[in-house]
Amino acid sequence: MEDIGELAAQLREFAAERDWEQFHTPKNLAMALAGEVGELVAEFQWLTPEQSRTVATDPEASPRIRGELADVFLYLTRLADLLDVDLLQAADDKLQENSKRYTPETYRGSSRKAPPLA
Repeated sequence: MEDIGELAAQLREFAAERDWEQFHTPKNLAMALAGEVGELVAEFQWLTPEQSRTVATDPEASPRIRGELADVFLYLTRLADLLDVDLLQAADDKLQENSKRYTPETYRGSSRKAPPLA
């Protein structure tokens, strides 16, 4: 797979072949996405911070984490496609916004939240 656009097209075809477009409303996809994020979070729930950093090398947990990450990515991609949102552009825009809100001089080493941009 070359890019997110290609993945979105494959997901569109996947849904069409199964007549699932009727179920793929923004609401349903957002709810499914939230459910998958919950499943991903559950994989980390009782880990220590140190354990969470090494989960990718755990032969038992790694495939589950990978699968949950894929589920999140697939639902997010499908939702963005349905809403005609270019995820890469949206991510770039958000990163640019965050770079203005969270300047290194003010926020280096801090976890505090920045006030909204005016």
